[in-house]
Amino acid sequence: MKAAYFEEHGGPEVIKIGELPDPVASAGEIVIDIHAASVNGADWKVREGSYKQVPYFPYVLGRDFSGTVCEVGEGVSDFVIGDLVFGVCDVGQEGTYCEKIAMKAALCAIKPAGPSHIDVAALALIGLTAAISVEDTLHLKAGEKILIQGGAGGVASFAIQLAKHIGAYVITTTSAGNVDYVKGLGADEVIDYNAQDFREVVSDCDAVFDTVGGDVAKGAFDILKKGGRAAFIASGANGVESPSSDFTSLRPNVYRDRPHLKRVVELIEAGAITVPAVKLFSLDETIEAQKLSQSRHFRGKLVFNFR
Repeated sequence: MKAAYFEEHGGPEVIKIGELPDPVASAGEIVIDIHAASVNGADWKVREGSYKQVPYFPYVLGRDFSGTVCEVGEGVSDFVIGDLVFGVCDVGQEGTYCEKIAMKAALCAIKPAGPSHIDVAALALIGLTAAISVEDTLHLKAGEKILIQGGAGGVASFAIQLAKHIGAYVITTTSAGNVDYVKGLGADEVIDYNAQDFREVVSDCDAVFDTVGGDVAKGAFDILKKGGRAAFIASGANGVESPSSDFTSLRPNVYRDRPHLKRVVELIEAGAITVPAVKLFSLDETIEAQKLSQSRHFRGKLVFNFR
């Protein structure tokens, strides 16, 4: 199979394009012909070695995909060859920057009929992350006020729509060029982070969902009301420590399972979620995709189109 891989940690230039052996389904697994796979923020960190040292080389990045079942392993009864599926790799597994992947069947779900493979690949991991963060971790409720940091990014763009679907009042931060974009997603109030300090214009939030990290994340507690909670996905494994017992600091546990993938499908089919802006790449353009992802100056999702 054709794959984008690396054989040593380093910058984007360590990425190579070539042939690797086709995967084989073990018991409980299926093999999927990948039609589309997305680029996620953790990918370049893994490539550099700043996120984790990979256990073997050559190593293929990538965590979510949409495609067609081409092989069914022993003990799998819920899928057959030809099924259209999507999924997110288990924690510790990667390997979607390629034409095929072997996955636990339990971590895959039937692809919704309406959206394309590109659309579903764009929504898979960001949808799972947003649902676990907003619904399972923050337990956001109708009528509450939430600040979502980094509104034009993939996870945040899904979270804005989910929060509005729940019935919350949504504030988000973005650059001036993305103000109309995030308003189109449903944001009630938008702050241009280059023109205003969110801590000076926002207060009394019930919840904060931070997808940015750094000093931005630390400011979350300045705008929470007493009893408020903040969830962090860009501040390391432990999130950000709360400065006071008046606030709750949370680090979402973004585990992978079929029920949360089905939740993403439910939201799509209910019309609650639209696909974020997507920029397409071929596998041969992996270095360019990695550079753009690392710059963090893009809107929505970066997606590989294999067909």
